[in-house]
Amino acid sequence: MFTHILNALSNLLFFILHVQPAGSFPKALSAEEEREALQRMKEGDESARARLIEHNLRLVAHVVKKYYSASDCQDDLISIGTIGLIKAVSTFDGDKGIRLATYAARCIENEILMYFRAAKKTSQDVFISDPIDSDKDGNPLTLLDIIATEDNIADDIDLKIKIGKLRGFIGRLGARERQIILMRYGLNGDEALTQREVADKMNISRSYVSRLEKKALDDLRCMFDGTGAAGNNKSK
Repeated sequence: MFTHILNALSNLLFFILHVQPAGSFPKALSAEEEREALQRMKEGDESARARLIEHNLRLVAHVVKKYYSASDCQDDLISIGTIGLIKAVSTFDGDKGIRLATYAARCIENEILMYFRAAKKTSQDVFISDPIDSDKDGNPLTLLDIIATEDNIADDIDLKIKIGKLRGFIGRLGARERQIILMRYGLNGDEALTQREVADKMNISRSYVSRLEKKALDDLRCMFDGTGAAGNNKSK
């Protein structure tokens, strides 16, 4: 459970520090900038990894818009697709001869497809070993393999410090916003819930959950920026 919560906090931390409000995504990197960032990431530069993720967020929006424009849970799909993007950048191997955008789009779509498949079944275990790609030797690459490669994130000292701050900041949110963040990102040890599932549990509308979630993320972002937040307004 500790690993689950740590991963959930890591993902939430990325959304707060990198995903801009109102769907404003940074422009894509040039081919030269991408090659440079990939090389720096290969050498262990975590800031280069974060830059690659941040500047490919438009790809998540593109996949969601192209294939799931009729869905009524766009915010959820953007969040889920971003997790796929994080995994794609973390496991990308340029030596395999494919472009990062191609590989990332596949991982984003697979993450979203897994969400839809899981929604129709009571257990996700049946999908954890599903192949989503192959490694340079032609061996199947599964979701479990991808999750396993992210252990180094939890060992990063800077990330641990930020996660410690994040825990404290979440405690300063209003009661309702805090509850929504805990359920949406699986910070209570359970699986992360969609906005609709949170709305059902709290007996409020999905649109209200969306507004409160965005407010909570904005407040957390302000706390990290040192500009304060509306944390003193405790929701009833």
